[in-house]
This record gives sequence, structure tokens and C-alpha cells, in this order.
Amino acid sequence: MPGDAKQVLGQPIATNRVLGRRVLILGHGAMGRAFELLLSARHDVVVWDRDLQTWVETQPLEDAAQQRDVVIFALPTQPHDELAGRLASCLDGDALCLSIAKGLDQHGRTPAEIFDHHFGTRIGWALVYGPMLARELQAGLAGFAMVATTQPRAGEQLIALFQGTPLHLDLLDDPHGAAWAAILKNVYVPLIGAADALALGDNLRGCLITDMLRELADIIETMGGRAKTAYTLAGLGDLVASATGASSHHRRIGADLAVGRTDCLAASGANIRTEGVHTLAMVRAHRPFASDRFPLFQLVCQFLDDPPQLRLRLDEYLDRRFARHAR
Repeated sequence: MPGDAKQVLGQPIATNRVLGRRVLILGHGAMGRAFELLLSARHDVVVWDRDLQTWVETQPLEDAAQQRDVVIFALPTQPHDELAGRLASCLDGDALCLSIAKGLDQHGRTPAEIFDHHFGTRIGWALVYGPMLARELQAGLAGFAMVATTQPRAGEQLIALFQGTPLHLDLLDDPHGAAWAAILKNVYVPLIGAADALALGDNLRGCLITDMLRELADIIETMGGRAKTAYTLAGLGDLVASATGASSHHRRIGADLAVGRTDCLAASGANIRTEGVHTLAMVRAHRPFASDRFPLFQLVCQFLDDPPQLRLRLDEYLDRRFARHAR
């Protein structure tokens, strides 16, 4: 390949391109690497990470954040409070922060609540949710997501950040609703993975996804968001991609549990990979909404508590679900 170009996402990019924003990516897992690949050709990208065993940081976070225009939280929700608190005092008012996390922290808070607490309106912030599986982004395939924020200027700047990449973004002014849509999607998806692993049929999958969306919309509205957010890329789009995608981690959790493999429930310190499972534990602990009002949500809880009983619980759910139509 010529010395004045490098291959990025399948396209030759000249190395003398004028770089745009100064971006700091927190976390170097699958999504952190995907965002690094997406942005490095057009922006000045620095990656910060730390060893979860020794807690040693690649460099002090406060040093890494100096003169950075954009900070991307490409890690689970659990460390958001600590990291946002550290960043709030060293980022200037023109900085932008975005998160892709889809879980609750140990206090039962969403990334939107954490960002709102630490950044408020002083620092622009947004959440990015939608069908954007890391493996596909790394392969140069298209991703699609909503930039959820109440700050239009921040949203437009973040959309501009990804222009020229395969990640296509749209604006949504309901960050709290979007957060619950993305978080609860991770709770529901394992049920689809389990049903598929047990070969229960495409028809059942269609029924379950329909019921998931109805409950998702109701819970979002209960938590102060807009019901219609459930039907955006942050809800429906992400749900379908995760429920049917071969590389979906949460789909695989359900499939593993259905066939008796329970090691997928293990969490590793602050880096909780099974965010849907952790979300269920936090909902039970903090009760942000009355989960017993939502039968499918309860079915997921029963499934994770006792995976071998899934077939029985599904039959009971369907009997109740359609009993009101019996004559």
C-alpha cells in the first residue's frame, strides 16, 4: 500500500488529512476499539483504560482529558459516576461527553441520570443508542443510532463527529427515555436467545418482540420518558438487532442459559459485561418501577432465577396473555 495512505474501514485514507476534533475514548473493549477505528482517520484520538485487577491507569484520567473536545464513555455504567465526577472538574464548557452504556450503576441510576448530575448544562452530553454491534462496525458495516440529548447544539456536534463514517446518527431529545429503552432491551433480549436455542419457532419470537415493545413503551413512560421512544432506533432498532444478531452478547446469554451453561452470568469487578443481568438485580434492589406490573419482565426474572423451567413459564405466560380472548 502506498506510504501516504492507510486502509481504514476498507477505504484508503490519506495520512495528511487535517484532523478534526480531539477525542478521548474511555475503555478499550469491543466498542472502544470500534469507535477508535471509526474516528482515528479524521480526528485526533487518545484511548484511556485501566487494568481491572491492579486498577493501574494507562495515564491519569485528568491528564488524558486535558484539551480534549470529546470524551466517549465506551465502558459499562458501573464506573460512570466515578469517571464523570473526575472529569467534571477538568473539562471546559465546550467539551462534549457521550456514553454508549446500557445498564444501571450500583445505585440504580442510568447513564443519563449520572451525566445530568455531574455535567448538567455546563458540559454538553448525550447518549448514543441503536443497532451498532461492535463486530459489524469493526468490519466496516453500517451502524445506526440515536444521539439522545436535551442540548441540540451538543447533538449536532456529535452527529458531525461521525460524518464520513459508517455510523449513521439521528437526533432524539429524550435522553432519559432512550436510556431506559437501551437498558431494558438488554433485559429482554436473553429471552429471545433462549427461545431460539430451544427451537420454539419464529412465530413465538414475533409475539415476544411485540410484547416486549409494549412493555418497553409503558416502562419508559412510567420513568418520565416518552412512550414513542421505544419505537426509535434506541428501542425497536436496538432490540431487533440484539435479539437476532449472531454476535449479540445478550442473545448468547439467553441461549447459554437455556442449554444449562450458567457461567455467562459471572461479572468481573467494575466491568460488568452482562449488563442486562445486572440491571435486573438493580431493579429488584432499588425498585425504580413496579416490575410486577409487567408480565414479560417478570418472565425474564423467572427465567434467570430458574432457567430449566423456561418452557413451563412460557406456556403459563401465553395462557394468561391470551386467556382474556377465550370464549
